[in-house]
Amino acid sequence: MKKLIAIFGLAALTALAGLPAAAECYADYKAKRDDPLKLHYGVIALPDTVCTKPKAAEAEIAERIAVDGWTLLSIVSIFDEAGLADTERRANAGAFFLRY
Repeated sequence: MKKLIAIFGLAALTALAGLPAAAECYADYKAKRDDPLKLHYGVIALPDTVCTKPKAAEAEIAERIAVDGWTLLSIVSIFDEAGLADTERRANAGAFFLRY
């Protein structure tokens, strides 16, 4: 019985270790795409390593949105999980709410 508990415990720890780390902060940003000009406002989850480093956050966001041809214009703010409850923020971001 002890072996069985140990095996299940190890399996549970292994499964949890494989999960992605939770974002420690979020940012809202403005971006553009040229030809034709398109603008968007979005909200993005950021790893905890960039939460207190604006330049690192900027680089992280720029890299992730560039995949779809967007150029970062500015970071509006960096906030914690409580900021996700802002219904106006969610509505304004629309399809770009936690897209990247």
